[in-house]
Amino acid sequence: MTKDQITLLYDYNYWANARVLKAATNVSREQFAAPARLSQGSLRGALAHTLGTEIVWRLRFQEGISVSTLPPESDFPTLDALQARWAEEERTMRGYLASLGDEALTAKLTYKNTKGMPFENVLWHLLVHVVNHGTQFRGEAAVALTEYGQSPGDLDLLAFLRARA
Repeated sequence: MTKDQITLLYDYNYWANARVLKAATNVSREQFAAPARLSQGSLRGALAHTLGTEIVWRLRFQEGISVSTLPPESDFPTLDALQARWAEEERTMRGYLASLGDEALTAKLTYKNTKGMPFENVLWHLLVHVVNHGTQFRGEAAVALTEYGQSPGDLDLLAFLRARA
């Protein structure tokens, strides 16, 4: 895996996030926080979990910090608050990715999960994991948005690549 390939995956990740967040601007505050049959309990829960996971992993990558919890959903009481924090996180993650060279991607990262268990993985595997995880939870958010009549449309990697062409 090269830096250019990782950058492409993160470009896709943030493109897909933007589509979901744009669709979310069309739901009511009540719909945003309403209980839904999603693993994280609501549209807000799905989005907060996706963002929180990105934050936790970047802290591990960039700062060597293994936190014991994801930021709570209550840190994002509104869509505006979530969008503002996500924009900040995207800038920080993109800065981190820009600082990497191809050789850094093959280094092993030692960290602890949120339960305190130690692990070691190759950095590029973990970076891809973050994008893959985001795909899962964006999919859940897309289900809720579609049920609210606000589908974000196609979130597939090929749709992104075709949109860039």
